[in-house]
Amino acid sequence: MEIDLEFYSPVHQIKNKLFDEQGINVFIKRDDLIHPIISGNKWRKLKYLLKKARAENKSHLVTFGGAYSNHLLATAAAAAQFGFKSTGIVRGEAVNNDTLFLCRLHGMQLLFTDRESYRDKPALFDKYFAGDPEAIFIDEGGASPEGAKGCSELVNELPQTYHHIFCACGTGTTAAGIINGIHQHNLPTQFHAVPVLKNGDFMKVEINKLLAPPVNFELHTEYHFGGYGKTNDELIDFIKQFVAETGILIEPVYTGKMLYAVYDLAAKGYFKPGENILAIHSGGIWGLLGMKEKFGKIL
Repeated sequence: MEIDLEFYSPVHQIKNKLFDEQGINVFIKRDDLIHPIISGNKWRKLKYLLKKARAENKSHLVTFGGAYSNHLLATAAAAAQFGFKSTGIVRGEAVNNDTLFLCRLHGMQLLFTDRESYRDKPALFDKYFAGDPEAIFIDEGGASPEGAKGCSELVNELPQTYHHIFCACGTGTTAAGIINGIHQHNLPTQFHAVPVLKNGDFMKVEINKLLAPPVNFELHTEYHFGGYGKTNDELIDFIKQFVAETGILIEPVYTGKMLYAVYDLAAKGYFKPGENILAIHSGGIWGLLGMKEKFGKIL
């Protein structure tokens, strides 16, 4: 089956009293609308990985993630759509949840492993699949040069030039791709990475590994809300208000933290009047399935 991964996502303006007071224009790139499951940066990062697998005659996608991993679910759905077999190596003890149910429903086989063994993913791949010539290693989150290449194409779709572009960061692959795209088009745009992990300064090194050539960018490490998958009432209240006011669904793991950063920086006068700011909605809304209890009772 031919891998047809061409797509486009729209840009919508976010209207808010705060932005009007600051004299700025804030927009959001709706990559969450690309596909109901393979949404956002997941589709972009998988695009060239799937093409690589097909070119190398690999029919078995083997990848990695936590029990609520959007990447596992996206890979399972992509494998089903394009005729691949898929296996997900899951960090932690064996569990059943909504995300893993959907992975299994799309035909993905799941292998659970302890957290210490999970640290060495190539060794895990070799342990289970060294004898499978049809298996291909896909790193957690799709982190790879191929993933960055797919994400760089986002810049081709932009309807205008922005003064600032913001994106949440987990592995740094999406950020690196967008930065490469900005450089390829020679745009005067400042890129802002918002790590969702605690002590996210290391993200600069990870992003730089995938840049060609090195480019300066801003790293905002103060919006992790306790670390990966962590949150608090302030972030949850922000997400509830944002969704109710815009109708755009976001989650607390990635896009919620990034948008909180945009609003917080705007409130602090970070942007100049007249500037255009673009936030990248990198999808991942299925992450809400693992955090429903955090929202309490929503009336």
